[in-house]
Amino acid sequence: MEMQSAPATVLVVDDVPSNLSVLTDTLRAEYDVRIAASGAQALRLVDENPPDLILLDIVMPDMDGYEVCRRLKARAVTRHIPIIFLTAKGDVADETLGLALGAVDYIVKPVSVPIVQARVRTHVELKRRGDLLETLSMRDGLTGIANRRRFDDCLGRAWRQSMRSATPLTLVMADIDCFKAYNDTYGHMAGDECLKAVARALADVLNRPGDLAARFGGEEFVIVLEDTDLVGALHLTEAMRRAVEALGLEHAGSTASDVVTVTLGAACAVPKAASSPEALLCLADRKLYEAKQAGRNRVLGVQAP
Repeated sequence: MEMQSAPATVLVVDDVPSNLSVLTDTLRAEYDVRIAASGAQALRLVDENPPDLILLDIVMPDMDGYEVCRRLKARAVTRHIPIIFLTAKGDVADETLGLALGAVDYIVKPVSVPIVQARVRTHVELKRRGDLLETLSMRDGLTGIANRRRFDDCLGRAWRQSMRSATPLTLVMADIDCFKAYNDTYGHMAGDECLKAVARALADVLNRPGDLAARFGGEEFVIVLEDTDLVGALHLTEAMRRAVEALGLEHAGSTASDVVTVTLGAACAVPKAASSPEALLCLADRKLYEAKQAGRNRVLGVQAP
């Protein structure tokens, strides 16, 4: 049986209760409709749970719709939310300003219910398609886990968050042992299947929303562990090493084991302005190199100063 996707969320912002009532009745059969009676309330609701689309009045007492739109479009986390102005201001100059601020559409009151439904439906569908494309662009095409672009985005965000909260951040570099020999022995198609299996094994160890396993390139993977000290990170990386070993994938060409294994290097730091995420990544890569030199199929970690 095919799973039904959750209904899109539409936030309706208007300071007139009768307008809120009409729009809610118009849309609630298809969407999860939420309402705000002021610009300030709308911004709070968006922060708490970003909607898929916003229907926004312009003339409101505390903060007009133009200002709400400006604030939403000024922030990276909310600028992608489509905004439809729905207002009595019908001058060409008003509509031009609204679209220039980043709105995707402009509907003049009194509204036609079929027109509102049709335009909301169109922009919700466009938003969902855009979200899907964005998701696909952040996923490694072979393994299905995060790609380098997603890792770069995640690392920058995690570094800033850890700096604000003064909490430890750990980066882990992982490498499939003797992978060239695996390809030479079993062929590139088998090598692709090996990459997929290892990626799943690494990712399955992680169970917190802020953690990320990504393909770094070739047979290398990188893991971001937020709010994780070195002791906790080494516990997780050892679990990853064991999970890959437990796959039991035969590897006759390996010098480390008779099955596919990984070597991992971890580096932990409490981010500071004087350092950088790139420096921490280099430190993790150095520990990976040292672990490989020590015989592979092992974990080494270091606490950054």
